Amino acid sequence: MPSRTAHNVAFLNRSSVVSDGEAERMMAALQVQASRDFAKVWGIDVRLRFVPSGDTTSWKGAWNLLLLDTSDEADALGYHDLTPEGRALGKVFAKTTLVEGCAVSVCASHELLEMLLDPYVNLTSFDPERGIFVAYEASDAVETDECGYLIDGVLVSDFVSPAFFDPTAAERSDAVFSFKGHVHRPFELAEGGYETVYVPGRGWTQYSKRAAARALDRPRVGSRRERRAFRWAWQHSEP
Repeated sequence: MPSRTAHNVAFLNRSSVVSDGEAERMMAALQVQASRDFAKVWGIDVRLRFVPSGDTTSWKGAWNLLLLDTSDEADALGYHDLTPEGRALGKVFAKTTLVEGCAVSVCASHELLEMLLDPYVNLTSFDPERGIFVAYEASDAVETDECGYLIDGVLVSDFVSPAFFDPTAAERSDAVFSFKGHVHRPFELAEGGYETVYVPGRGWTQYSKRAAARALDRPRVGSRRERRAFRWAWQHSEP
């Protein structure tokens, strides 16, 4: 088992469609997932602390996971960047997520795990078969609600393992590529999953399982792909 690193994350509810009680129940499930499941696979744990809707100060100085209403980025249910203090920040757009027919808890789980795995959005793995670099994203490849699983009645996201980013792992019969087994080889996408990749000579782009042969070429403003491509131009987000 990998040695554990634990990060302090303030879980803020700023959404009008998620009550503080619902948010606390969601956070409890995310804590179980991080400490019981994710830490066992990745050696990265978290200490989540709930910040109710009326608290405007106690989140400072910690990484933040933030429930909001409407997305400030086209087509995004959530993403992560940096707080004004330069600390990791995950945003979950609850109202937008519900309009899209998706589970807010899965989106929150997705963003938390990806924030823990690659808080500064700068890790990649080289895929020699395709000659490209694949971004270290914990849940993109298995991002759909259908790939999720329940913890105390709360649906959370599946996530990939270190073997997923190891091109030699396909040779090992005992390799596990996602926690719930939705992918079966390095860099594979589950149905509905996607990946952010760096193509030498071309730059950052995305591929999805729904359109495996087509790149989604123009990065969305504020998206992880845009921030990877233009990290010098990042702007910090206010909670």
